Amino acid sequence: MLYIGVDLGTSAVKLLLMNEKGGIEKIVSREYPIYFPQAGWSQQNPEDWYRETIAGIKELTSECDKSQVAGISFGGQMHGLVILDKEDQVIRPAILWNDGRTYKECDYLNNVIGKDKLSEYTANISFTGFTAPKVLWVKNNEPENFAKIEKIMLPKDYIAYMLSGVHCTDVSDASGMLLFDVKNKCWSKEMLDICGIKESQMAKIFESYETVGTLKADVAAELGLSTSVKIVAGAGDNAAAAVGTGTVGDGNCNISLGTSGTIFISSKKFGVDENNALHAFAHADGAYHLMGCMLSAASCNKWWMDDIIGTDAYAEEQKNITKLGENHVYFLPYLMGERSPHNDPNARGCFIGMTMDTSRADMTQAVLEGVAFALRDSLEVARSLGIKIERTKICGGGAKSPLWKKMIANIMNLKVDVIASEEGPAYGGAMLAAVANGEFASVEDAAAKLVKVIDTVEPTPELVAKYEERYQKFKKIYPAVKALFPEIA
Repeated sequence: MLYIGVDLGTSAVKLLLMNEKGGIEKIVSREYPIYFPQAGWSQQNPEDWYRETIAGIKELTSECDKSQVAGISFGGQMHGLVILDKEDQVIRPAILWNDGRTYKECDYLNNVIGKDKLSEYTANISFTGFTAPKVLWVKNNEPENFAKIEKIMLPKDYIAYMLSGVHCTDVSDASGMLLFDVKNKCWSKEMLDICGIKESQMAKIFESYETVGTLKADVAAELGLSTSVKIVAGAGDNAAAAVGTGTVGDGNCNISLGTSGTIFISSKKFGVDENNALHAFAHADGAYHLMGCMLSAASCNKWWMDDIIGTDAYAEEQKNITKLGENHVYFLPYLMGERSPHNDPNARGCFIGMTMDTSRADMTQAVLEGVAFALRDSLEVARSLGIKIERTKICGGGAKSPLWKKMIANIMNLKVDVIASEEGPAYGGAMLAAVANGEFASVEDAAAKLVKVIDTVEPTPELVAKYEERYQKFKKIYPAVKALFPEIA
Protein backbone atom coordinates (compact mmCIF):
# COMPACT_ATOMS: atom_id res chain seq x y z
CA MET A 1 0.00 0.00 0.00
CA LEU A 2 0.95 3.67 -0.41
CA TYR A 3 0.68 6.53 2.05
CA ILE A 4 0.79 10.29 1.47
CA GLY A 5 2.38 12.68 3.94
CA VAL A 6 1.46 16.35 3.51
CA ASP A 7 3.85 18.87 5.09
CA LEU A 8 2.01 22.19 4.99
CA GLY A 9 4.91 24.56 5.49
CA THR A 10 5.16 28.34 5.57
CA SER A 11 6.62 28.81 2.10
CA ALA A 12 5.48 25.61 0.37
CA VAL A 13 3.59 22.36 0.75
CA LYS A 14 5.78 19.28 0.48
CA LEU A 15 4.07 16.00 -0.37
CA LEU A 16 5.69 12.61 0.05
CA LEU A 17 4.60 9.18 -1.19
CA MET A 18 5.73 6.30 1.02
CA ASN A 19 5.28 2.56 0.55
CA GLU A 20 4.38 0.15 3.34
CA LYS A 21 8.06 -0.63 3.93
CA GLY A 22 8.91 3.01 4.54
CA GLY A 23 10.51 3.59 1.16
CA ILE A 24 10.02 7.02 -0.36
CA GLU A 25 8.53 6.69 -3.84
CA LYS A 26 8.28 10.36 -4.79
CA ILE A 27 8.42 13.88 -3.33
CA VAL A 28 6.68 16.96 -4.71
CA SER A 29 6.87 20.55 -3.51
CA ARG A 30 4.63 23.45 -4.46
CA GLU A 31 5.06 27.04 -3.30
CA TYR A 32 2.49 29.67 -2.35
CA PRO A 33 2.82 33.31 -1.31
CA ILE A 34 3.10 34.80 2.16
CA TYR A 35 1.93 38.35 2.84
CA PHE A 36 3.34 40.94 5.24
CA PRO A 37 0.70 43.70 5.28
CA GLN A 38 2.44 45.50 8.14
CA ALA A 39 5.80 45.17 9.90
CA GLY A 40 5.63 42.07 12.10
CA TRP A 41 2.44 40.77 10.47
CA SER A 42 2.38 37.50 8.53
CA GLN A 43 -0.60 36.07 6.62
CA GLN A 44 -1.54 33.48 4.01
CA ASN A 45 -4.67 32.52 2.13
CA PRO A 46 -5.91 29.02 3.10
CA GLU A 47 -7.34 28.63 -0.38
CA ASP A 48 -3.75 28.77 -1.70
CA TRP A 49 -2.77 25.91 0.60
CA TYR A 50 -5.63 23.74 -0.59
CA ARG A 51 -5.17 24.51 -4.28
CA GLU A 52 -1.47 23.63 -4.18
CA THR A 53 -2.10 20.54 -2.03
CA ILE A 54 -4.60 19.18 -4.56
CA ALA A 55 -2.26 19.96 -7.45
CA GLY A 56 0.58 18.36 -5.50
CA ILE A 57 -1.34 15.14 -4.81
CA LYS A 58 -2.17 14.87 -8.51
CA GLU A 59 1.50 15.26 -9.42
CA LEU A 60 2.61 12.91 -6.64
CA THR A 61 0.31 10.09 -7.73
CA SER A 62 0.60 10.62 -11.50
CA GLU A 63 2.86 7.61 -12.04
CA CYS A 64 1.72 5.19 -9.31
CA ASP A 65 -1.11 2.68 -9.02
CA LYS A 66 -3.66 5.00 -7.44
CA SER A 67 -5.69 2.09 -6.12
CA GLN A 68 -2.81 1.41 -3.71
CA VAL A 69 -3.12 4.79 -1.97
CA ALA A 70 -4.63 3.93 1.43
CA GLY A 71 -4.13 6.98 3.62
CA ILE A 72 -3.27 10.67 3.79
CA SER A 73 -1.95 12.43 6.86
CA PHE A 74 -0.25 15.67 7.74
CA GLY A 75 2.43 17.68 9.40
CA GLY A 76 1.62 21.36 9.38
CA GLN A 77 2.75 24.81 10.43
CA MET A 78 1.30 25.31 13.89
CA HIS A 79 -0.68 28.06 15.67
CA GLY A 80 -2.15 29.73 12.57
CA LEU A 81 -5.72 30.99 12.87
CA VAL A 82 -8.13 29.87 10.15
CA ILE A 83 -11.76 30.95 10.60
CA LEU A 84 -14.76 29.87 8.52
CA ASP A 85 -18.32 31.20 8.35
CA LYS A 86 -21.61 29.28 8.16
CA GLU A 87 -21.08 28.71 4.43
CA ASP A 88 -17.64 27.18 5.06
CA GLN A 89 -16.00 30.20 3.46
CA VAL A 90 -12.70 31.55 4.80
CA ILE A 91 -13.51 34.82 6.58
CA ARG A 92 -10.08 36.46 6.46
CA PRO A 93 -6.48 35.50 5.61
CA ALA A 94 -4.93 33.11 8.11
CA ILE A 95 -2.77 34.80 10.75
CA LEU A 96 0.42 32.75 10.91
CA TRP A 97 2.66 31.36 13.63
CA ASN A 98 5.32 34.01 13.03
CA ASP A 99 2.91 36.97 13.18
CA GLY A 100 3.67 39.40 16.00
CA ARG A 101 0.60 41.64 16.01
CA THR A 102 -0.92 40.19 19.18
CA TYR A 103 1.46 41.71 21.74
CA LYS A 104 -1.40 43.60 23.47
CA GLU A 105 -3.51 40.44 23.68
CA CYS A 106 -0.53 38.49 25.02
CA ASP A 107 0.08 41.15 27.62
CA TYR A 108 -3.57 40.88 28.66
CA LEU A 109 -3.46 37.10 28.88
CA ASN A 110 -0.11 36.88 30.66
CA ASN A 111 -0.46 39.84 33.01
CA VAL A 112 -4.20 40.36 33.55
CA ILE A 113 -5.49 36.80 33.36
CA GLY A 114 -2.07 35.76 34.69
CA LYS A 115 0.61 33.28 33.66
CA ASP A 116 -0.18 31.00 36.61
CA LYS A 117 -3.79 30.61 35.49
CA LEU A 118 -2.81 30.10 31.86
CA SER A 119 -0.36 27.41 32.89
CA GLU A 120 -3.01 25.80 35.08
CA TYR A 121 -5.56 25.81 32.24
CA THR A 122 -3.29 24.89 29.31
CA ALA A 123 0.23 24.02 30.66
CA ASN A 124 1.59 27.02 28.73
CA ILE A 125 1.70 30.81 28.76
CA SER A 126 0.80 33.19 25.95
CA PHE A 127 3.15 33.86 23.05
CA THR A 128 2.32 36.17 20.15
CA GLY A 129 2.37 33.23 17.75
CA PHE A 130 -0.22 31.19 19.63
CA THR A 131 -3.81 30.95 18.44
CA ALA A 132 -5.76 32.23 21.46
CA PRO A 133 -4.28 35.75 21.32
CA LYS A 134 -5.03 35.78 17.57
CA VAL A 135 -8.68 35.02 18.35
CA LEU A 136 -8.70 37.92 20.82
CA TRP A 137 -7.04 40.18 18.23
CA VAL A 138 -9.81 39.46 15.73
CA LYS A 139 -12.39 40.04 18.48
CA ASN A 140 -10.80 43.38 19.41
CA ASN A 141 -9.89 44.66 15.94
CA GLU A 142 -12.28 42.97 13.50
CA PRO A 143 -15.52 42.46 15.46
CA GLU A 144 -17.52 42.01 12.25
CA ASN A 145 -15.31 39.05 11.32
CA PHE A 146 -15.38 37.64 14.86
CA ALA A 147 -19.18 37.63 14.75
CA LYS A 148 -19.13 35.48 11.60
CA ILE A 149 -17.01 32.67 13.05
CA GLU A 150 -18.59 29.25 12.77
CA LYS A 151 -15.43 27.12 12.80
CA ILE A 152 -11.96 27.73 14.20
CA MET A 153 -9.16 25.71 12.59
CA LEU A 154 -5.43 25.25 12.38
CA PRO A 155 -3.72 25.29 8.96
CA LYS A 156 -3.31 21.55 8.33
CA ASP A 157 -6.78 20.90 9.76
CA TYR A 158 -8.28 23.13 7.06
CA ILE A 159 -6.78 20.75 4.48
CA ALA A 160 -8.08 17.71 6.39
CA TYR A 161 -11.52 19.34 6.52
CA MET A 162 -11.54 20.08 2.80
CA LEU A 163 -10.55 16.49 2.04
CA SER A 164 -12.83 14.71 4.51
CA GLY A 165 -15.58 17.12 5.52
CA VAL A 166 -14.70 16.48 9.19
CA HIS A 167 -13.93 19.44 11.48
CA CYS A 168 -10.96 17.86 13.27
CA THR A 169 -7.66 18.50 14.96
CA ASP A 170 -5.03 16.44 16.72
CA VAL A 171 -3.69 16.73 20.25
CA SER A 172 -0.20 17.94 19.28
CA ASP A 173 -1.36 20.82 17.09
CA ALA A 174 -4.18 21.73 19.47
CA SER A 175 -1.59 22.01 22.25
CA GLY A 176 -0.18 25.13 20.60
CA MET A 177 -3.45 27.06 20.56
CA LEU A 178 -3.53 28.06 24.26
CA LEU A 179 -7.12 26.83 24.16
CA PHE A 180 -6.31 23.20 24.98
CA ASP A 181 -5.90 21.48 28.34
CA VAL A 182 -2.73 19.58 27.43
CA LYS A 183 -2.61 17.36 30.50
CA ASN A 184 -6.18 16.11 30.07
CA LYS A 185 -6.27 16.39 26.25
CA CYS A 186 -9.52 18.37 25.98
CA TRP A 187 -10.58 21.94 25.24
CA SER A 188 -10.12 24.28 28.19
CA LYS A 189 -13.54 25.69 29.11
CA GLU A 190 -11.84 28.52 31.00
CA MET A 191 -9.79 29.60 27.98
CA LEU A 192 -12.75 29.38 25.62
CA ASP A 193 -14.69 31.64 27.99
CA ILE A 194 -11.79 34.11 28.20
CA CYS A 195 -11.69 34.32 24.39
CA GLY A 196 -15.47 34.52 24.02
CA ILE A 197 -15.81 31.40 21.90
CA LYS A 198 -17.91 28.25 22.20
CA GLU A 199 -16.78 24.65 22.16
CA SER A 200 -19.11 24.07 19.20
CA GLN A 201 -16.78 26.32 17.16
CA MET A 202 -13.81 24.10 18.00
CA ALA A 203 -12.77 20.94 16.19
CA LYS A 204 -13.24 17.36 17.33
CA ILE A 205 -10.00 16.14 18.93
CA PHE A 206 -8.10 13.05 17.77
CA GLU A 207 -4.79 11.40 18.53
CA SER A 208 -2.39 12.03 15.66
CA TYR A 209 -2.53 8.43 14.41
CA GLU A 210 -6.33 8.19 14.42
CA THR A 211 -8.55 8.21 11.33
CA VAL A 212 -10.87 11.22 11.18
CA GLY A 213 -12.77 10.17 8.05
CA THR A 214 -12.33 9.23 4.41
CA LEU A 215 -11.88 11.13 1.18
CA LYS A 216 -15.03 12.98 0.07
CA ALA A 217 -16.56 11.66 -3.14
CA ASP A 218 -16.03 14.85 -5.16
CA VAL A 219 -12.41 15.18 -4.04
CA ALA A 220 -11.74 11.48 -4.67
CA ALA A 221 -13.12 11.84 -8.19
CA GLU A 222 -10.94 14.89 -8.86
CA LEU A 223 -7.83 13.10 -7.59
CA GLY A 224 -8.61 9.73 -9.14
CA LEU A 225 -8.40 8.09 -5.72
CA SER A 226 -10.80 5.80 -3.84
CA THR A 227 -13.36 7.15 -1.38
CA SER A 228 -11.96 4.57 1.05
CA VAL A 229 -8.69 6.51 1.41
CA LYS A 230 -8.35 7.31 5.10
CA ILE A 231 -7.76 10.88 6.20
CA VAL A 232 -5.65 10.68 9.36
CA ALA A 233 -5.43 13.50 11.92
CA GLY A 234 -1.69 14.10 11.60
CA ALA A 235 0.35 16.42 13.81
CA GLY A 236 1.85 19.85 14.19
CA ASP A 237 4.98 20.15 12.09
CA ASN A 238 7.40 19.66 14.96
CA ALA A 239 5.61 16.61 16.35
CA ALA A 240 5.33 15.16 12.83
CA ALA A 241 9.04 15.82 12.26
CA ALA A 242 9.75 14.06 15.55
CA VAL A 243 7.84 11.02 14.31
CA GLY A 244 9.73 11.19 11.01
CA THR A 245 13.05 11.25 12.87
CA GLY A 246 12.09 8.57 15.39
CA THR A 247 11.93 11.02 18.30
CA VAL A 248 9.22 9.16 20.16
CA GLY A 249 9.02 7.35 23.48
CA ASP A 250 10.89 8.65 26.51
CA GLY A 251 13.86 11.02 26.61
CA ASN A 252 14.67 11.35 22.91
CA CYS A 253 15.63 14.63 21.23
CA ASN A 254 15.29 16.20 17.78
CA ILE A 255 16.52 19.53 16.49
CA SER A 256 14.79 21.04 13.49
CA LEU A 257 16.50 23.69 11.37
CA GLY A 258 13.54 24.79 9.28
CA THR A 259 12.09 28.25 8.74
CA SER A 260 11.73 28.20 12.51
CA GLY A 261 14.04 26.23 14.77
CA THR A 262 13.06 23.80 17.48
CA ILE A 263 14.49 21.52 20.06
CA PHE A 264 12.03 18.74 20.79
CA ILE A 265 12.26 16.32 23.74
CA SER A 266 9.82 13.40 23.91
CA SER A 267 8.51 12.16 27.25
CA LYS A 268 6.15 9.50 28.54
CA LYS A 269 5.12 11.85 31.34
CA PHE A 270 3.39 15.23 31.34
CA GLY A 271 5.64 17.97 32.71
CA VAL A 272 5.99 21.78 32.77
CA ASP A 273 9.07 23.87 33.53
CA GLU A 274 8.72 26.47 36.28
CA ASN A 275 8.87 29.54 34.04
CA ASN A 276 7.05 28.06 31.03
CA ALA A 277 10.12 28.85 28.93
CA LEU A 278 9.54 25.61 27.02
CA HIS A 279 6.22 24.54 25.56
CA ALA A 280 4.57 21.55 27.20
CA PHE A 281 2.57 19.81 24.47
CA ALA A 282 0.93 16.48 23.72
CA HIS A 283 2.96 14.34 21.31
CA ALA A 284 1.94 12.49 18.16
CA ASP A 285 2.90 9.16 19.74
CA GLY A 286 0.12 9.44 22.33
CA ALA A 287 2.33 10.82 25.11
CA TYR A 288 3.90 14.29 25.67
CA HIS A 289 6.88 16.46 24.80
CA LEU A 290 8.74 19.61 25.76
CA MET A 291 9.73 22.00 23.00
CA GLY A 292 11.73 25.17 22.64
CA CYS A 293 10.90 27.11 19.50
CA MET A 294 12.78 30.01 17.94
CA LEU A 295 10.96 31.94 15.24
CA SER A 296 13.84 32.39 12.78
CA ALA A 297 16.34 29.60 12.13
CA ALA A 298 17.14 28.54 8.56
CA SER A 299 15.19 31.64 7.53
CA CYS A 300 18.03 33.71 9.06
CA ASN A 301 20.50 32.11 6.68
CA LYS A 302 18.07 32.52 3.76
CA TRP A 303 17.64 36.21 4.60
CA TRP A 304 21.39 36.71 4.85
CA MET A 305 22.21 34.82 1.67
CA ASP A 306 19.33 35.88 -0.55
CA ASP A 307 18.49 39.39 0.56
CA ILE A 308 21.70 40.78 2.00
CA ILE A 309 24.68 39.33 0.15
CA GLY A 310 22.63 38.24 -2.87
CA THR A 311 23.67 34.71 -3.66
CA ASP A 312 22.09 31.28 -3.88
CA ALA A 313 25.45 29.51 -3.55
CA TYR A 314 24.89 28.47 0.05
CA ALA A 315 27.47 25.67 0.09
CA GLU A 316 30.10 27.85 -1.59
CA GLU A 317 29.73 30.56 1.05
CA GLN A 318 30.17 28.02 3.82
CA LYS A 319 33.40 26.65 2.30
CA ASN A 320 35.14 29.86 3.40
CA ILE A 321 34.30 29.23 7.07
CA THR A 322 37.24 27.37 8.58
CA LYS A 323 37.97 28.81 12.04
CA LEU A 324 35.17 27.38 14.16
CA GLY A 325 34.94 28.62 17.72
CA GLU A 326 37.11 31.66 16.97
CA ASN A 327 34.73 34.13 15.35
CA HIS A 328 34.66 37.59 16.97
CA VAL A 329 31.25 38.45 15.47
CA TYR A 330 27.95 37.51 17.14
CA PHE A 331 24.46 37.51 15.68
CA LEU A 332 21.14 37.59 17.52
CA PRO A 333 18.71 35.67 15.25
CA TYR A 334 15.51 37.43 16.31
CA LEU A 335 14.35 38.65 12.90
CA MET A 336 10.68 38.02 13.71
CA GLY A 337 10.85 38.60 17.46
CA GLU A 338 11.52 35.56 19.61
CA ARG A 339 9.58 32.86 21.38
CA SER A 340 11.62 30.39 23.45
CA PRO A 341 12.97 31.15 25.91
CA HIS A 342 12.62 34.96 25.86
CA ASN A 343 8.98 35.38 24.78
CA ASP A 344 9.76 38.82 23.36
CA PRO A 345 7.92 39.95 20.21
CA ASN A 346 9.98 43.15 20.19
CA ALA A 347 13.33 41.34 19.97
CA ARG A 348 15.21 42.04 16.76
CA GLY A 349 18.16 40.61 14.89
CA CYS A 350 21.51 42.31 15.29
CA PHE A 351 25.22 41.83 14.68
CA ILE A 352 27.79 42.82 17.28
CA GLY A 353 31.57 42.61 17.39
CA MET A 354 32.48 43.70 13.87
CA THR A 355 35.87 45.34 13.27
CA MET A 356 37.70 46.62 10.20
CA ASP A 357 38.99 43.13 9.50
CA THR A 358 35.60 41.44 9.71
CA SER A 359 34.99 39.41 6.55
CA ARG A 360 31.94 38.23 4.67
CA ALA A 361 32.70 34.72 5.91
CA ASP A 362 32.77 35.95 9.52
CA MET A 363 29.28 37.41 9.12
CA THR A 364 27.95 34.24 7.49
CA GLN A 365 29.50 32.17 10.26
CA ALA A 366 27.92 34.42 12.90
CA VAL A 367 24.46 33.84 11.42
CA LEU A 368 24.82 30.06 11.57
CA GLU A 369 26.32 30.16 15.06
CA GLY A 370 23.69 32.59 16.33
CA VAL A 371 20.90 30.14 15.47
CA ALA A 372 22.77 27.31 17.24
CA PHE A 373 23.44 29.45 20.31
CA ALA A 374 19.78 30.44 20.50
CA LEU A 375 18.71 26.80 20.32
CA ARG A 376 21.11 26.04 23.13
CA ASP A 377 19.27 28.60 25.27
CA SER A 378 16.27 26.25 25.22
CA LEU A 379 18.43 23.18 25.79
CA GLU A 380 19.76 24.81 28.95
CA VAL A 381 16.19 25.16 30.27
CA ALA A 382 15.64 21.43 29.73
CA ARG A 383 18.95 20.67 31.47
CA SER A 384 17.86 22.81 34.41
CA LEU A 385 14.92 20.41 34.86
CA GLY A 386 17.34 17.54 35.30
CA ILE A 387 16.74 16.19 31.79
CA LYS A 388 19.90 14.55 30.52
CA ILE A 389 20.29 14.63 26.76
CA GLU A 390 23.41 13.16 25.18
CA ARG A 391 22.41 12.94 21.54
CA THR A 392 19.86 14.36 19.12
CA LYS A 393 18.43 13.67 15.69
CA ILE A 394 18.36 16.56 13.23
CA CYS A 395 16.08 17.55 10.35
CA GLY A 396 14.95 20.54 8.30
CA GLY A 397 16.56 22.36 5.39
CA GLY A 398 19.48 23.54 7.53
CA ALA A 399 20.30 19.93 8.42
CA LYS A 400 21.62 19.46 4.88
CA SER A 401 24.63 21.61 5.80
CA PRO A 402 27.58 19.56 7.19
CA LEU A 403 29.02 22.74 8.69
CA TRP A 404 25.83 23.65 10.55
CA LYS A 405 25.53 20.13 11.94
CA LYS A 406 29.11 20.35 13.20
CA MET A 407 28.32 23.67 14.88
CA ILE A 408 25.21 22.21 16.52
CA ALA A 409 27.15 19.20 17.84
CA ASN A 410 29.88 21.33 19.42
CA ILE A 411 27.83 24.31 20.61
CA MET A 412 25.37 22.00 22.34
CA ASN A 413 27.87 19.26 23.17
CA LEU A 414 25.56 16.61 21.75
CA LYS A 415 26.08 13.71 19.39
CA VAL A 416 24.04 14.58 16.28
CA ASP A 417 22.51 11.55 14.58
CA VAL A 418 21.81 11.92 10.88
CA ILE A 419 19.01 9.73 9.56
CA ALA A 420 18.49 8.20 6.13
CA SER A 421 15.50 10.41 5.39
CA GLU A 422 15.62 14.06 6.42
CA GLU A 423 12.11 14.71 5.16
CA GLY A 424 10.79 15.31 8.69
CA PRO A 425 7.10 16.33 8.81
CA ALA A 426 6.11 14.83 5.45
CA TYR A 427 7.67 11.48 6.32
CA GLY A 428 6.15 11.62 9.78
CA GLY A 429 2.73 12.30 8.26
CA ALA A 430 3.06 9.30 5.96
CA MET A 431 4.10 7.15 8.92
CA LEU A 432 1.01 8.27 10.88
CA ALA A 433 -1.17 7.32 7.91
CA ALA A 434 0.47 3.89 7.84
CA VAL A 435 -0.14 3.39 11.59
CA ALA A 436 -3.81 4.31 11.14
CA ASN A 437 -4.09 1.68 8.42
CA GLY A 438 -2.63 -1.05 10.62
CA GLU A 439 0.77 -1.36 8.94
CA PHE A 440 2.40 -0.87 12.36
CA ALA A 441 1.21 -1.57 15.89
CA SER A 442 2.02 1.93 17.14
CA VAL A 443 3.92 5.09 16.29
CA GLU A 444 6.89 3.82 18.31
CA ASP A 445 6.80 0.55 16.36
CA ALA A 446 6.80 2.44 13.06
CA ALA A 447 9.71 4.61 14.16
CA ALA A 448 11.74 1.60 15.33
CA LYS A 449 11.27 -0.16 12.00
CA LEU A 450 11.53 2.74 9.56
CA VAL A 451 13.94 5.35 10.94
CA LYS A 452 17.59 4.49 10.32
CA VAL A 453 20.62 6.44 11.61
CA ILE A 454 23.28 6.58 8.86
CA ASP A 455 25.84 8.93 10.40
CA THR A 456 26.70 10.63 13.68
CA VAL A 457 28.46 13.98 14.06
CA GLU A 458 30.49 13.80 17.26
CA PRO A 459 31.49 16.86 19.30
CA THR A 460 35.20 17.30 19.93
CA PRO A 461 36.45 18.41 23.38
CA GLU A 462 38.64 21.23 22.05
CA LEU A 463 35.86 22.77 19.95
CA VAL A 464 33.27 22.25 22.70
CA ALA A 465 35.50 24.25 25.05
CA LYS A 466 35.93 27.08 22.53
CA TYR A 467 32.19 27.28 21.90
CA GLU A 468 31.41 27.09 25.61
CA GLU A 469 33.40 30.29 26.11
CA ARG A 470 31.64 31.96 23.19
CA TYR A 471 28.18 30.83 24.34
CA GLN A 472 28.75 32.38 27.76
CA LYS A 473 29.36 35.69 25.96
CA PHE A 474 26.44 35.22 23.55
CA LYS A 475 23.91 34.76 26.33
CA LYS A 476 24.87 38.14 27.83
CA ILE A 477 24.01 40.06 24.64
CA TYR A 478 20.21 39.80 24.70
CA PRO A 479 19.85 41.00 28.33
CA ALA A 480 22.21 43.89 27.53
CA VAL A 481 20.17 45.17 24.56
CA LYS A 482 16.66 44.05 25.58
CA ALA A 483 15.58 47.49 26.77
CA LEU A 484 16.37 48.99 23.35
CA PHE A 485 14.10 46.67 21.38
CA PRO A 486 10.72 48.25 22.26
CA GLU A 487 12.06 51.63 21.15
CA ILE A 488 13.41 50.19 17.91
CA ALA A 489 10.28 48.11 17.24
